[in-house]
Amino acid sequence: MISLLVHAVLGLLAIAALVRLNLSVFKTPIGGPKISVLEAIYGLIGISSVVLGWYFNVRFVQHYGGTNPLWGDGASWTHYISLMFTNDAARSASQDYTIANVLILPLWTIIDGRRRHLSAPWLYFVISLFTSFAFAVCAYLYTLERMRRHSLAAAPSEPFQV
Repeated sequence: MISLLVHAVLGLLAIAALVRLNLSVFKTPIGGPKISVLEAIYGLIGISSVVLGWYFNVRFVQHYGGTNPLWGDGASWTHYISLMFTNDAARSASQDYTIANVLILPLWTIIDGRRRHLSAPWLYFVISLFTSFAFAVCAYLYTLERMRRHSLAAAPSEPFQV
């Protein structure tokens, strides 16, 4: 269980670092609600994915126990990963998730985040390692929506033209 607590602390630290490094993005946009409907949806989906994932991770640790969280006995990372590939259905889903989380998410968030002038966009990948892939994607989409709302608030209002 100590490894789960360490993961939780590291996940919270990564999220806090991301917010702190991008404070202007996470401030409430002028002239709008504190949180938009779309931001709330991203938040709800992301948090739900963490709760569900952590439920199963706690069950895994309780079931397999062990003392070494990295390798060897019980609830180790090597055991966890081996269980991800126990049959062809699990292999199919696991390889897809692994490619999306380890290759696509960092490429997407780092390249797109730099283009949008986000500080430390690589932290979305780090967050995914301690929370969930879905949470990291929702966090990134939440950030983009927040940035869009800030840009709308900053843009001078122009009359509608046909």
